[in-house]
This record gives sequence, C-alpha cells and structure tokens, in this order.
Amino acid sequence: MDIKTAKKEEKKVEYLELIYDLIFVYVIGRNNSLLHQVTDGFVGGQVFIAYILCTLTVIQIWNFSTYYINMHGRNGLRDHVCLFINMFLLYFMGEGTRAHWDSHLLEYHIAWGLILVNLGMQYFLETRNRKSEPEVCAQTGRMGVVLMIEALIVFATYPIYTATGVSVAPLAILFGVAGTMLHGRKAKVILVDFTHLTERAMLYVVFTFGEMIIVLADYFEGGLSANTLYFALMSFLIVVGLFLSYGTVYDHLIDREMKSSGLVYMLIHIFLIFALSIITTSLEFMHNSEIRLFPKIIMLIASFLTYYVSLFLTLRFSKAKCRPKAGFVLSLAGTGVSFVALMLIFMRNNYVNIALSAVYVWGIFLLLHHFSKKTADHA
Repeated sequence: MDIKTAKKEEKKVEYLELIYDLIFVYVIGRNNSLLHQVTDGFVGGQVFIAYILCTLTVIQIWNFSTYYINMHGRNGLRDHVCLFINMFLLYFMGEGTRAHWDSHLLEYHIAWGLILVNLGMQYFLETRNRKSEPEVCAQTGRMGVVLMIEALIVFATYPIYTATGVSVAPLAILFGVAGTMLHGRKAKVILVDFTHLTERAMLYVVFTFGEMIIVLADYFEGGLSANTLYFALMSFLIVVGLFLSYGTVYDHLIDREMKSSGLVYMLIHIFLIFALSIITTSLEFMHNSEIRLFPKIIMLIASFLTYYVSLFLTLRFSKAKCRPKAGFVLSLAGTGVSFVALMLIFMRNNYVNIALSAVYVWGIFLLLHHFSKKTADHA
C-alpha cells in the first residue's frame, strides 16, 4: 500500500492540552484508589479487574483525544469547547470509579459514551474541511464511525448488565483498539505529527509520575527516625531512577522526527503507563503490614519488569545508530533475572527488597545512560 505523508507545519503542544491532561491526574488517582480495597490481605480479583478496565478506558480516551488534536486540532473555539466538555464528563467517570460501583454504573457509562460521541462528531465535522482531499476525508470519516460504534456498545453496557449481570464494557475497549488499528492499516496518508505525539505521550508519563510522587509522601511519615529515613530515601531513589530511565530514552534515543503513524508507539505507552500505576500502588503496599507478603512482592516485580520491557520496546523508534545491540539486550535481561531471583530470596526482608529495587532501577538507568552516550551522542 502506497502511504503518503501529509505536509504540514510542526505541531506544538498547546497550553489547553496540558490543562486537559490535569483531569487525568484526578482520574488516575481515582483508579489507583480501587487497589486500596484489600480483602484477606490483598486486592480481590473482581476489584483488580475493575481497576484494569477503568485504567484502560481512561488511557484509551486520552489516546483518542490526543490523536484527534495531533492530526486535526487547530487550537480553535470548537477544539476548546469539545475539550472542556470532555473534562466535565471525565469528572463523572472519576466519581463513578469505586469498589462498590453498581450504584454509579449508569453515570459512568453515560459519561464514557458521550465522550466518545463528542470525539466522533469532531471527526465527522472535520470531513467538511477535507473535501478537497478525498483520501484524508475518507479515513477521517472512518475513525468517526469507529468512535460512534464503540459509543453504542458503551451505552448498551448498562441495560445489558441490568438484564443479565454481564458487562460488555471490555468488548467496547477491544473494539476501540481493533478499530483504531484497522483504521491505521487502511490509512493511505500519514497525518500524524510524530514529534507532537511523542511529546504528548511523555507528558502523560510525567503526570503519572506526579501521582507516584504524591504517594511517596507516605514514606516520610514518622519524623527523623532511622527507619523512616531509610525507606523514604530508597523509595525516592526508585522514583527518580524510573523517571531518569524514561527521560534518557525520550531525550537521547527516540527519533522524534520519524515518519510514523505512532499507533504502536502509543500502544506500548498504554502498557508503560499501566505499569507505572501498578508500581505506584506496589510502593504503597511495601510498607503496609496488612498486605500479604508474597503477592505484593510479585506485584512489585511484575510491574517493574512490565515498565522496563515497555520502555525497551520503544527503542524500535530509536535513531538508526541507536538500535539496541545484542550485548546491551543481554545486559538488560541479565539484570532483570538477577533482580527477580534476589527479590524472591530476600522476600521476607523489607529492608533488603526495597534496597534491591533501588539498585535494580539505578542499574537499568546506568545501562541506558552508558548506551546513550556510546550511540546517541555520535548519531
């Protein structure tokens, strides 16, 4: 398939996009609060599934909004009004995000569906501005159809659940993912400004780290005792190391001027952001004696590995001279295996396992930093 790239000026992140992202900080916090519902020493399976669905829903909404602004946004009145409407609706989704969500199911799905309708209508309205570009007009309209069909599935979720007790919300999310990927494959013109897209993804990651920083404050409770200082320092080093690793990849390795639809890049970031949210909760659990030891250690290990695997996968978008070599990959894999083994060996010692976590995080950062110095600076 012959794919053309649309010519347009470099797109800059507008201040209104940053304001829009702030509402997601609130919703991220609401999603994470689901994991505080502990039963028999750990998070119940139903609550954890609800957390996954709510997190994926919010990230998908953010992705849909980001892509529209990236490809068609003009920072005009219509864009502003539509963003503020979605911000307002996201408050209802945040309010409906709770362990006992049955009484808030209707408002949650109405708000979710209306957000999708709002975005779909923007795509349909945009086709009027693209009449002189038949291929662009067709693919713009197709994305509007995808959003409207997903909205219909979302609106149908409440009556179907009321009648049968079965939620089809996961089907809506999966349809959105499949429809978007199919739309991307059929697109004959690349409208995406990859530089803008990577910057928007980076900002969402930064806001997710913001939630982690807020959680970190709990480690400083207890004054100047040696125990408090130790755990506060280790947790602080973990957060800083995680952030520096992402910053190294984003600043020095990613080819932000690459011609790409960015679909895979954003899909990777869904898992990366999801992993960061789980790390945030894992750090809360580490110094909570009410949480059972084995599952919280497994949760911490899995979230770290998911974060770093996702971060490593973004390197497929790196500059030509910065592609990972076999030695670098083996070093990362060996560090990960050693981390998992040591964490399981010293599982019963919180002093050791939080120190191991900090060492692992900084070990990965140093590997990435050394790799970027050897490659990116000479690219």
